[in-house]
Amino acid sequence: MAKRMVSLKDISKACGVSIATVSKALNDHSDISKETKERIRAVADELGYHPNAAAQALKTNRSNNIGVLFVDEANSGLTHDYFSHVLDSFKKKAEQEGFDITFINADKTRTNNMSYLSHAIYRGFDGVVIACVEFADSEVTELINSNIPVVTIDHSFYNRISIVSDNIKGIRDLVTYIYEQGHRKIAYIHGSEDTAVTQSRLSSFYKTLQELDVNIPDEYVVSAPYRNIEKSLEVTNKLLDLPDPPTCILYPDDFAAFGGYNAIRMRGMTVPNDVSVAGYDGIEIARRISPVMTTIVQDTDKIGRTAATKLIDLINNPKGTLIEQIVIEGTLQPGESVGKI
Repeated sequence: MAKRMVSLKDISKACGVSIATVSKALNDHSDISKETKERIRAVADELGYHPNAAAQALKTNRSNNIGVLFVDEANSGLTHDYFSHVLDSFKKKAEQEGFDITFINADKTRTNNMSYLSHAIYRGFDGVVIACVEFADSEVTELINSNIPVVTIDHSFYNRISIVSDNIKGIRDLVTYIYEQGHRKIAYIHGSEDTAVTQSRLSSFYKTLQELDVNIPDEYVVSAPYRNIEKSLEVTNKLLDLPDPPTCILYPDDFAAFGGYNAIRMRGMTVPNDVSVAGYDGIEIARRISPVMTTIVQDTDKIGRTAATKLIDLINNPKGTLIEQIVIEGTLQPGESVGKI
């Protein structure tokens, strides 16, 4: 049998005071003495009283609920190694600050026909964090241009706070390390999605090679979807079939790099003795396979925590919170998959 919620009437009976006095005491009104407030609050705690969330929201115009818009085109959902850790960190920080989080229904086949903004308004979200979506989507644009506090992860809008990984420095550090190991034939399988992340990494790849005075053929730069082992395997084989194949191949992410490992091994070759491999993200399994993957370890904990902190700042202090882009650096993990030549 479900336990009945404790009401103000229950507390008033237990304390021998009016319901109005209980209400004033719990809401810290000045016309109630300190002693009475303490006695009523103690009884309320003892009885297990919890304020009605809906009533509190009506009174304060706050729901203490944050919406999360997360759309992963690879359909990996919350098994997505990178974003699952970012969102877990976001959730922990938000809950520490007294907020709940709710996912916005991102399924385009949803029956209620609500846009992202309509869903956010319907749920009464105090703010929304946006990660891993098609940022050019008209529904995303509508949400970005609304009055709801919004923070984006890994994408920047001029009018919104954004938390982004330092993809430029990450690729520069990775390519420089590979160069220092003696490699000059460096290929890059970049993400096929035309996102800010992809563009930053690709530009940094070319710029770093130019600074190092390394020229590579156009055939060395190809694309494959993020987190797609099969496609990465296929593209790796094409690179290795070139008349002058690369000695090292960079992948869009660690998960995709497993396709490179498989393609190389299926040819009877080994990593890194025959071909070197580098990933990106620093997911847990990449640090445990053999050889340990050379990669950039993204600070997912800091990215998630910072996104939550900035969004809550914006909710609590909309006029005094700076609209800024915050860049979070990753760390090079040398690993064992890039050999010295």
